[in-house]
Amino acid sequence: MVHAISKRRKSVKDENDPIRQRMLKERQDHARRQDQDYSHVFRKKTRFEMIRLSLIIMGIEFAYSAETAFVSPILLSIGIEHNKMTLVWAISPFLGFFLSPILGSISDRCSSHFGRRRPLIFMLSLGIISGLVLAPYGRAIGEMIGMQDENITIVTNNSLNVNLTNFEYDASVPYTGSTFYWALFFTVLGTLMLDFTADNCQTPSRAYLLDVCLPEEHGKALSTYTIMAGIGGCCGYALGAVDWNKTIFANLIGDNIKTVFALVTIIFIICMLTTITSFREIPLKLLESDEMLRPVTQFAVKKEKEKLKALELEKKTALANIPATSIVVSEKTNSITDGVSLPPNYSTVSRTSNASSSSSDDDDDENDDNHITFMMYLKSIIFMPKQLRILCITNCLAWMGHILYALYFTDFVGESVFGGDPSADPESIEYQLYDQGIRFGAMGMSVYALSCALYSMMIEKLIKKFTAKRVFVGAMTTFGVAMLILGRFPTKTGVIVFSITAGMVYASIFTIPFMLVAHYHGKGIFKIKSPANINNAAGEKVEANENRIEFERGLGTDCGIVGSMLFVAQFTMSLSIGSLITLMDSTAAVLYSSSFFSFLAAISGCYVVYMDL
Repeated sequence: MVHAISKRRKSVKDENDPIRQRMLKERQDHARRQDQDYSHVFRKKTRFEMIRLSLIIMGIEFAYSAETAFVSPILLSIGIEHNKMTLVWAISPFLGFFLSPILGSISDRCSSHFGRRRPLIFMLSLGIISGLVLAPYGRAIGEMIGMQDENITIVTNNSLNVNLTNFEYDASVPYTGSTFYWALFFTVLGTLMLDFTADNCQTPSRAYLLDVCLPEEHGKALSTYTIMAGIGGCCGYALGAVDWNKTIFANLIGDNIKTVFALVTIIFIICMLTTITSFREIPLKLLESDEMLRPVTQFAVKKEKEKLKALELEKKTALANIPATSIVVSEKTNSITDGVSLPPNYSTVSRTSNASSSSSDDDDDENDDNHITFMMYLKSIIFMPKQLRILCITNCLAWMGHILYALYFTDFVGESVFGGDPSADPESIEYQLYDQGIRFGAMGMSVYALSCALYSMMIEKLIKKFTAKRVFVGAMTTFGVAMLILGRFPTKTGVIVFSITAGMVYASIFTIPFMLVAHYHGKGIFKIKSPANINNAAGEKVEANENRIEFERGLGTDCGIVGSMLFVAQFTMSLSIGSLITLMDSTAAVLYSSSFFSFLAAISGCYVVYMDL
């Protein structure tokens, strides 16, 4: 506790540092004088402004809710078997693992005059919108194209009646020929586009949030981001629970599925446009050419203090070299007026020393930026610093524990808690029990989404009071214990109560890892120096070389690397959990595995570098 208080005092002291405040004021005035006003980057943001910046994740969570509730029944309805359907869900994380860090690098180096993050957010949002359209209408598009190739009997759109409270589907008339393949192609394409772009849109949207907020606001900004994610998930599940077939929307748009996806599409577009129009970004070219438009990080403040010390030392040295007997100081001008010859460069020391020092540093930084290539960023992905590597391992383990809950929890409730059987006849008691369990499990996940939103409101204060390490490790340990108890004693009460801990974990892994990445960059610990015999990004000793090109890791790249651990977790668990369930002959294997990986994440979290968070 004492350690946490001392850290908080240090943080407040750094924030109120007069040199830092002066630098912010100078940069804000300088940014206001540009062709476009960028002064907002150097001022604090209100909670409402952070909500605007975070609305994009609420729209993404709405899309996720529609995807998880309806895509599986849609895939089953066109004739895909269960074992092949799991492969469809594995394709997106497989692609995301390799492409997500690259997309992060692209956002770091995007030279558009709209900024670095917003163009990528907009392009990925188009992919989400396309997925929201293709997923429910892929079947109809396949029917239309298939009808041109062959004359067959086709199940009409109205025969598919799927909603959140009834997971049955009508596949009594199977597809044949090209109709099946076209329907399969467009539906799977929509599913992949929706899943892949929704996952990868989080990285640039989070980087955009961090870019336009001050470093000391990153904790508050990320907690707001997670709150909006929780609200989006909670409202999204509620939207899917409504029987839209009884409303006027179904008559105008189509069946229940099409109505839900149409409403989600509209909500997402509104959220996306609100976010990308909230604040103007500073283009990359200006950031590279003008140091006064770069963020005021702790590393930048440290450099400024070093410059001031060097200037003061230079002045003292210059004065010490002047004979004391030949100096006459004018009372009016406070300047040296004696005819004695002064050092050649002293007359301009007070005016140019700081400028030349800054120019030298600017030249170095500009040289670095001008020589940064895309291949260098790819190398930064492969050869990451030790701090980032430990953080990635911990984040991956945490996602493994959480993804098992998120993807398979409702099935566990239907089988282990309610004693149902998904393979039984739809009219049987066993299947009805399973259907009740699915609905009850969805209720538990609504509690999980709500707890995530509420916990996100407190997580910043908890971090300040108890430190990030205790908050993260505590959340993972609590979740691990909860899943272990629920797996051993499956009860309805446990489904609701222990789902609260899942919200704590989601809020933690959605906030703390990215807060740490931003903190690493704010501290400048990823800046590669050039003295002899230093460690490179891979941790190896290297010789100094005058022609050697040094560079600083990009925030978007590292956010993408950390975020891509979700894909590793989802891909690994999708391929392995089915065999484990078969081996144990119980869906309780899901919760036991979730508990196991959560405990591993808690242990690994003890070795993460938290610095002064």
